[in-house]
Amino acid sequence: MSIDLIIRTIIIGVLAVPGIVMSLTHNMHMFQQNGYKNGEHINWLKRTGRRQWLLFFACITGLLRVVLGCLYSPGTDSGLMSVVWGLMWALDIISIITLILIYYVFRAMNRLNNKKKLVYTPRVKRMIITITVVMAVLVLLALVFVPKYAWAGVIMIISSLQWILDVLANIINHPIEKAGHDRFIRSAQKKLSDNKDLIIIGVTGSYGKTSVKYYLKTLLSQKFDVLITPESYNTPLGVVKTINEQLKSTHQIFVCEMGARHVGDIKEICDIVHPHHGVITSIGPQHLETFFSMDNIKSTKFELADALPEGGMLILNGDNEYIRDKALEYKNTTFYHAAGDRDGYFATDIKLSEHGTDFVVHTPEGESMHYQMRLVGEHNVINVVGAIAVAHKLGIALSELNIPIRRLEPVEHRMQLRPHGDMTIIDDAYNSNPVGSKAAVETLKLFEGIRILITPGMVELGDMEEEYNYKFGTYAADCCDYIILVGRDHIKPILNGAKDSGFDPKRIWTFDTLSEAMSQANAIRGEGHKYILLENDLTDNYN
Repeated sequence: MSIDLIIRTIIIGVLAVPGIVMSLTHNMHMFQQNGYKNGEHINWLKRTGRRQWLLFFACITGLLRVVLGCLYSPGTDSGLMSVVWGLMWALDIISIITLILIYYVFRAMNRLNNKKKLVYTPRVKRMIITITVVMAVLVLLALVFVPKYAWAGVIMIISSLQWILDVLANIINHPIEKAGHDRFIRSAQKKLSDNKDLIIIGVTGSYGKTSVKYYLKTLLSQKFDVLITPESYNTPLGVVKTINEQLKSTHQIFVCEMGARHVGDIKEICDIVHPHHGVITSIGPQHLETFFSMDNIKSTKFELADALPEGGMLILNGDNEYIRDKALEYKNTTFYHAAGDRDGYFATDIKLSEHGTDFVVHTPEGESMHYQMRLVGEHNVINVVGAIAVAHKLGIALSELNIPIRRLEPVEHRMQLRPHGDMTIIDDAYNSNPVGSKAAVETLKLFEGIRILITPGMVELGDMEEEYNYKFGTYAADCCDYIILVGRDHIKPILNGAKDSGFDPKRIWTFDTLSEAMSQANAIRGEGHKYILLENDLTDNYN
């Protein structure tokens, strides 16, 4: 093996290390955002794989280099070997350049993906160890079975595998992860069984469940010691973690938010906590990429109803047509509504302003009470009425809820008002769905001033994504003075919907980043206070 070939191989090996680190970090970050689920991560790769073309190019380069290295025979004096040697030399130079590009490109991607940083959880650390071991085994096998003239190609192939090694590591580690998961579940179930008087309320829905959970915490705390799953902890692991770390013997009520992306997800959580009562806040076209149909979404949300014991209360959003249709199959149901003289709990005399909302709540027994709150938007009214229904059913008088309702705070990034001098940001960036986005722009319309929408559109709506984004554009056209779109993949239907509705194209802008969009919003001049609605904020795996 000639000196120059040894030097090239060493250079390729040295450059491969930082490239591997950067590409591994990027793919692990996306794998974490995809919920450590192989299926979702593979779908993400199908959707965004072109962004990792350098890794695929490195793999092709490595394969060609291995073939040439296996063909090369330095003892053979022929013109063919000279050609092979020349091609090997050229591919080594290409490999060096490719590895340098991999390092800088993936480093830039890691810096851009900063909305939610990679968290080095114990699971991530175990996966990184497994990936390192797999690469080490591949290196050892190459040293034994591959000719030394082809080692440079093997290094390139190993460097290119970072887009799929996290999936392989997840498969290898599955028995370990499952054993640990089962142990945590048993520990949580024991804590629940030891607290025999604890009332467990499950809350689920396509949207609104986190808000209702927080409102229940505020209202029920008037009479009970309440524990809720924090933030958006709504997976089995998040629920179990909450129970194991925060549940005390003094807690009287546990409000458990239950999220779902697949059929059976709600049942899995219910099998852990065994709820006594349930609240279904909404059913709508969200996560259609993983649910595939509205029927699957309906049946999954009602897995909570199926898990309730005899006599358990089922509190339902009666304004949701999917819920009302499915509710006919169940007993002991109580409905709540945003407005109108309806069955169950309902609100009337709703008055909205930039300072909040006034409304009157009526009960099935004919009681009524006037409330004031700082929250804005009709979808906030229905969420609060739902929380009032649960609190009243659990024995808290309507009059006792006046002060806690005044104290209700907007849930972070959910129609949260943020005043900034001559403008107010309406932060609805946490998530977006067809119903919520429509309600958000209709709330924006109620404000008197310059009304500006900033959005990247909606995702995870499957084959209906283009249609729903188009409709969103038509709603926005009727409610906004200016529309600023962020990104490229999801904004075209919104743009078309707005234009087809007669919205002035000169009042629509598109930008690649939120910072550029905000700069444009700040530059808009006119009479009156500016209201900027931030509707949805796509996670890094969608950008």
